[in-house]
Amino acid sequence: MNENLVSKIKELKKERNAIILAHFYQPPEIQAIADEVGDSYYLSEIARDCKEEVIVFCGVKFMGESAKILSPEKTVLMPVKNAGCVMADMASEKAVIEMKEKYPEALTVCYINSTADVKAHCDVSVTSSSALKILGNVENKQILFLPDRNLGGYIAEHFPEKEFILWDGCCTIHDRIKESEVTELKEAHPNAKVLVHPECRKEIRSMGDFVGSTSGIIKYATENEAKEFIVATEEGILYELQKKNPDKKFYFPGGNGAIQCGDMKKTTLENLYNTLLNMENEVIVEENVRVNALNSLLNMHKLSEG
Repeated sequence: MNENLVSKIKELKKERNAIILAHFYQPPEIQAIADEVGDSYYLSEIARDCKEEVIVFCGVKFMGESAKILSPEKTVLMPVKNAGCVMADMASEKAVIEMKEKYPEALTVCYINSTADVKAHCDVSVTSSSALKILGNVENKQILFLPDRNLGGYIAEHFPEKEFILWDGCCTIHDRIKESEVTELKEAHPNAKVLVHPECRKEIRSMGDFVGSTSGIIKYATENEAKEFIVATEEGILYELQKKNPDKKFYFPGGNGAIQCGDMKKTTLENLYNTLLNMENEVIVEENVRVNALNSLLNMHKLSEG
């Protein structure tokens, strides 16, 4: 790691009254320098409540947008302006409006991995760590869930009394994990526990000893007595897993580097430094969109705490 660049970033951070937030899928050197590292739900709480005037969000576009929606008075910057999310782009504002017209009685629920334009037409946002609690706190019997059919299917399994209409979208990184890849690892490491993110397909989830969010996976691996784990999620999580569990082994389906999100890996120390130095790549959300989208995020926090 470039220690000189790290010290410059820390100095600039103080000068700008900035906080650096990083998702678990970010490169190790970015997680190492961040003030807070977490999943989407945790980071949205930090962005909402932090006292700093500037938020540097090391993640993808919908995360920066969510921070700006929750804290319009703060300056939100991203080291890489075009770091997007393929899944989020699978749901458009126009298509969501049309779907809502088709199912007028449904509660419209979006994964936080959605654009601000889409959130503006949704009743509540959820994260993989908060979804089950939120859906358990709503009385609606018909749920329109977008954009991830895999997470939506996972949630639906827990609420058989509700009707779920699932959007045909997915995280292409999680969706491509194969059953044969997990089976191969299980044969090689028979004592390993299988930890699966709910963005994976049903047949992968059914192989899991634990299914949950990135933070849930880290917690399970840390508290469980097992010494080996097969981890079906983006490989950036390995940094935190090894940090908390230096004596344990972690294996990922498909071989080293097989499940990496290219957009999450776009952040570097260099572009993080330049963002702070030049105060560039500011996240802008139109005020009418922000106000409408705010409701779904406020309901996310309200219903997950209720």
